[in-house]
Amino acid sequence: MRKLISSVSPHVNSPLTTQKIMLDVVLALVPAGIAATIIFGWRALLVIGVCVAVCVFSEWGFEKICKKENTISDLSAVVTGMLLAYNLPVSIPLWQAALGSVIAIVVVKQLFGGIGQNFANPAITARIIMMTAFSGTMTTWVFPDAISTATPLAMISKGNLDGLPSYLQMFLGYRGGCLGETCTLALLLGGVYLLVKRVISWHTPVAFIGTVAVMSLVCGKDVLYQLMAGGLMIGALFMATDYSSTPPTKWGKVIFGIGCGLITVLIRFWGNFPEGVSFSILIMNILTPYITKLTRSKPFGAGGGKR
Repeated sequence: MRKLISSVSPHVNSPLTTQKIMLDVVLALVPAGIAATIIFGWRALLVIGVCVAVCVFSEWGFEKICKKENTISDLSAVVTGMLLAYNLPVSIPLWQAALGSVIAIVVVKQLFGGIGQNFANPAITARIIMMTAFSGTMTTWVFPDAISTATPLAMISKGNLDGLPSYLQMFLGYRGGCLGETCTLALLLGGVYLLVKRVISWHTPVAFIGTVAVMSLVCGKDVLYQLMAGGLMIGALFMATDYSSTPPTKWGKVIFGIGCGLITVLIRFWGNFPEGVSFSILIMNILTPYITKLTRSKPFGAGGGKR
């Protein structure tokens, strides 16, 4: 008689692996990287390369020192490096980009236990830390013709509406901003790819973007500018959909997206910063355990009687 072997859940096998999921995210991010290189020049590719290389090396080095299993093959460090680079201006000093990469991997990810255990998105958190530490270089925006300029959101907040780029320029990315946030077309292509591959669901992006659109309309703002300017698209499609730091339930994703949208609008319209996407995602990351607990379905009969 063969032995009956029992083990803890889960008992359902899936062909999906972390490596396959992360590879799909990398592929989805490629169009934005190509657009950034075309728009801002070869230095954009250099910044992306530095961030990715330092992220991978930091993960390998930390796990080597701590004698942990090496996980660089799962490509999560590559994704973190790309997302961080996409949230930096092209003129960022390379040593600052490298330092931000170390912070993202070592401080935000590995010190909390590695992939799947970090409470917040590493790239988002590292960007906020860098904005605090290097506010000068992190807010120096370069227009595609190498002329320093303000972002569309900063121009709107200051009432400088005459110098705003056209809708077409916003859609194609010909404007000042971070490397990966300017080309709306490239981000939408990547987002559609992730949706088709079922790497992400529609709940958070639609709730996030829809909330910003509705609130912009209610507040009398230009809806298209609010949707295409800043980091809304890259945040909603690639960072607010992070598996480990966002709710796993469908209603949890909707609540998370609505919360991100509301906080983004509050900061954009009434805060001291022209942009609020990064802060909104980080704040909602902190609230994720409570949202998950609130929206998690209970097993049939659980809690139905007194003991």
